Amino acid sequence: MNPDILGRHDSWEGVRAVVAGFGVSGFAAADNLNHLGASVVALDESDAGERAEKAELLEVLGADVRLGPGATATLPDDVDVLVTSPGWRPTAPLLAQATARGIPVWGEVELAWRLRDPDHRTPWLCVTGTNGKTTTVQMLDAILRAAGLRSLAVGNVGLPIVEAVMDPEPYDVLAVELSSFQLHYTDSMSAESAAVLNVAEDHLDWYPGPSGMRDYAADKGRIYERVQRACIYNVADPETERLVREADVIEGARAVGFTLGMPSVGMVGLVEDILADRAFIEQRDSSAAELCTISDLASPAPHFVANALAAAALARSHGVSQSAVRDGLRSFRPDGHRIAVVGERDGVTWVDDSKATNPHAAQSSLLAYDSVVWVAGGLAKGASFDDLVLAARDRLRAVVLIGRDRDVIADALSRHAPDVPVILVDGDETGGVSGGHAMERVVGAATELARPGDTVLLAPGCASMDMFTNYAERGDAFADAVRRRL
Repeated sequence: MNPDILGRHDSWEGVRAVVAGFGVSGFAAADNLNHLGASVVALDESDAGERAEKAELLEVLGADVRLGPGATATLPDDVDVLVTSPGWRPTAPLLAQATARGIPVWGEVELAWRLRDPDHRTPWLCVTGTNGKTTTVQMLDAILRAAGLRSLAVGNVGLPIVEAVMDPEPYDVLAVELSSFQLHYTDSMSAESAAVLNVAEDHLDWYPGPSGMRDYAADKGRIYERVQRACIYNVADPETERLVREADVIEGARAVGFTLGMPSVGMVGLVEDILADRAFIEQRDSSAAELCTISDLASPAPHFVANALAAAALARSHGVSQSAVRDGLRSFRPDGHRIAVVGERDGVTWVDDSKATNPHAAQSSLLAYDSVVWVAGGLAKGASFDDLVLAARDRLRAVVLIGRDRDVIADALSRHAPDVPVILVDGDETGGVSGGHAMERVVGAATELARPGDTVLLAPGCASMDMFTNYAERGDAFADAVRRRL
């Protein structure tokens, strides 16, 4: 049976669906396809976490779940559609076999779009970008809720989108975070409005070769395809505007820039310390509407203000009032491990930005402070740090490096900031020193290097999995070590 013509009110009986990956989004896809009547086979090389328990539940309901080594080596016969979890490369054997056999490959986002309730076309306000996605989507959700709307942050943050669209009580609007991996496997989505916050070097292990950055940017740009109202772009990042210009949008959709400078007509930006709208008011040719002030935000850091402007633009495109934007942004507090102050003593401030997992995010964080002892390192994912060091070197008091790829950062520092003191702390996945113990040594070294007025900033610019389970565990280890030291 052809699944292309089916929706949530159709019977999927006779559809043979394979779900690749059985994590959060994979389980959601398998569970809902099974509920709709499809014959489901879910495959994953891992049985870690809750996978075994969830597999047992789905098998009771009639699905076939295969977990463990070798489970994803071969695509079963007689398959109508393959639904892949984000992060699976197109070259993975299962996906390559599907492509060779002409079987459609959907991501969970594509499946969710197809399963929307035709009687309640809940609009999607979508966000992607190398950095700031989660913060912006959570800001947007806070604004929408302040406007009295039944909203939910979904996608790469929060609930899987399939779960949200299948909720019997429809939402008024969804704030959707999308990664490049999710967008790669999305073909029919038509967001009401969408934003690309920035495009910088990241995930080059997933996008290898000389065309890697171009392919990565192209996947980000897919979010603008078929946009209905507004394409929000970053005035300071020409690549985001280029992606808007190349997108095939619904007639009438507008391009709206956000900027930390004075906004031109059709943009949102700053007028001194006021976040101002010159895009969604009738008198935009001659005036601007105040949305809130920088002091209303949880942080004055430039990248945080930029995220707030993007969230405000998306909300305003949906018709949300100025006062709701102000109230939502006033109430918003970022998740842990995002520019979080964890201690102050002797004039030194200690900040956890463990979520800065690539050079672009780390650079944005560094540029928010005047004098920094920078704590960095981990898994660089093929990225380089030359541009970051060139941009931030005048702010660096010293640098403390950890993790497998610490030498990549050390080499960039030696080329572009040779006078900045650098301490390498041993201890990675093969070094025999746990992440927590290594972080104690990091904090000890940073304490010796810092001077009154400095910020000791954990902004690793790298992924964490060489020494820690995830960025949150890394941030917790840093914060715990700081508190013990103070």
